[in-house]
Amino acid sequence: MTEPDEHRAAAALLRWYAEMGVDEATAPSPTDLFEWRAGPPPAPKPTPRAAKPASAPAPETVAADEAIEEAKRIAAACDSFEALEQAVNGFEGCALKQGAKNTVFTDGVPGADLLVIGEAPGRDEDRVGKPFVGRAGQLLDRMLAAIGRSREKDTLISNVIYWRPPGNRTPTQIETAICRPFVDRLIEITGPKAILIAGGAPLQALLGVTGIMRARGIWREVETAGGARVAALPSFHPAFLLRQPASKRLAWADLKSLQARLRQD
Repeated sequence: MTEPDEHRAAAALLRWYAEMGVDEATAPSPTDLFEWRAGPPPAPKPTPRAAKPASAPAPETVAADEAIEEAKRIAAACDSFEALEQAVNGFEGCALKQGAKNTVFTDGVPGADLLVIGEAPGRDEDRVGKPFVGRAGQLLDRMLAAIGRSREKDTLISNVIYWRPPGNRTPTQIETAICRPFVDRLIEITGPKAILIAGGAPLQALLGVTGIMRARGIWREVETAGGARVAALPSFHPAFLLRQPASKRLAWADLKSLQARLRQD
């Protein structure tokens, strides 16, 4: 295999990993696989460190636990969409807010029978303060229009994270756990008939399932902390469809399934 062929093969493998839902590295630093011609390098020796009591939790864990509990308390006290929106805007427990320009909560019609939940705000969303307003948002609008829907008329749109992660990276499990009480309360207050889960990150955050390629198109159920159960359909994030237009046929099948469910009495 020539050198360019090796690069193309590596790029194809990375694309396959992304489509299968692999989004975490297991090594502390990147590894140059082209140096493995004589076999994998030896595992690095652990750096000696001072022992500390097993019962002492890491400061980050303590802070995260406190933030999650605060989010639960605040969300539970909200009895209306307006109160919840105000609570999210005023919440300071997620560190992402420090680097964001705006809180990006929802757009569309509160109480609509369709709730679309994506991953996190990007650059355009952070600038405008609304979810799905960039190129991916424009594609989402066209997808909704294809089944006779729109955010102006009968759809509510949100994310599992309300502040832009640096560099548009995937939100961490701690960040999604901190925001989850607000996501749950949004579902409970607005009472949608169905949820469209757009992408792998909200799939894992809401259902604990990884691998959007395997999970898409299969109806599941989101259960909130308060006991609400809502039918949910995982599908591709519009940003993924912009990169992989061949997958639009699968997304169209998902949309038709969603349309049929929403038309049921």
